Amino acid sequence: MTSHRSQRPATIPDVAREAGVSRSTASRALADYGSVSPDARERVHAAAAKLGYRPNQLARSMITGRTHTLGVVVADIQNPFFAGATRGIADAARAAGYQVLLANTDEDLTQERSAVKMLRDKHVDGIIIAPASSSSTAHLVALREARCPLVLLDREVPSLDTDTVTVDNRGAAEDAVRRLLEAGHRRIGMVTLGGSGEDRAAQEGRHGEADRHGAAGRADGGEGEQRGHGPDRRRAEPPAQVSTGVDRAEGFRAALHAAGLDNPDTYVRVGVHGQDPAALTTELLRLPQPPTALFTTDSLIALGALSAVQEAGLRVPDDVSLITFDDADWTSVIRPRVSVVAQPVQELGARAVRALVARIEGRSQAGPEHIVLDTTFVPRDSVAPPPSR
Repeated sequence: MTSHRSQRPATIPDVAREAGVSRSTASRALADYGSVSPDARERVHAAAAKLGYRPNQLARSMITGRTHTLGVVVADIQNPFFAGATRGIADAARAAGYQVLLANTDEDLTQERSAVKMLRDKHVDGIIIAPASSSSTAHLVALREARCPLVLLDREVPSLDTDTVTVDNRGAAEDAVRRLLEAGHRRIGMVTLGGSGEDRAAQEGRHGEADRHGAAGRADGGEGEQRGHGPDRRRAEPPAQVSTGVDRAEGFRAALHAAGLDNPDTYVRVGVHGQDPAALTTELLRLPQPPTALFTTDSLIALGALSAVQEAGLRVPDDVSLITFDDADWTSVIRPRVSVVAQPVQELGARAVRALVARIEGRSQAGPEHIVLDTTFVPRDSVAPPPSR
């Protein structure tokens, strides 16, 4: 008959009895802290192996104050960028002796707040996050005030005093658009998505108020902006409150301004996460003078743009040239192959882990570190001079 003892998990007292040592000695040997003789340590580990002892991680964390888990909050795990960055995070965390708890937010602030709370309730040692907003950050401020180590991945929050790991989004976008200009293009469009619906709603509310004031001013005889001649601010401005999209849009505009093109927003279309980039691209292609080149801010948007180009009966690069951020696998498989701004995706994730672990383990006491990695432009077959017609 099987005894009750054999049916339950082995405990530290069981290991101590088997090894012939005190409970405190067994506990120190198993947790690898304090003073334990080599002989006692060897006997304790042999007894633990014999009995199938598994440490109680919750109890250990109560003693050490550490769980050896990292929380990771990403904006869209379906996006190849975040999938690659998460792989880099997981590999680097494992190498450092940490496990990863992953949450996906779909660029939704409510989900992000819930994910941060869940990770704090799980007592993770620190958090890596790609924030959905650069302004609605009270939950992140609370993390810092609670002295929870925090690293921002891919995005910056200027008001938050914490480590960040990014690339030079503005410079890389400016370089990419400059290449389209050098190919002879002057009507260059940009399609981008970004920001949370919550931020976008607040932003459009502010625009509605501004538009009402503007309408009143024009009714009073002010000049205003002629209908159809100026850019639509709701479509042309950078993604709401997401630094990555803002920086790439600024790079796009900087390149066009440097080329003497004074109204770059004419060919800019901005949507929120989940909106169809093909519809935004179609809107551009139906203009009386459509763009002859497109710059998209990630590879999923580029897929939508390509779909719209094909649906319009056009060809890349004969009718429309294309450059996108992110060297997704498909960009080098389709024909024509797509020219891209390649980011060191896995290295971004790995560097975020190294920065976070250094904070957790007290090896970094300096002020916030802003790590900026290099991008690489990969020229392929999707850029040509504009059509002569």
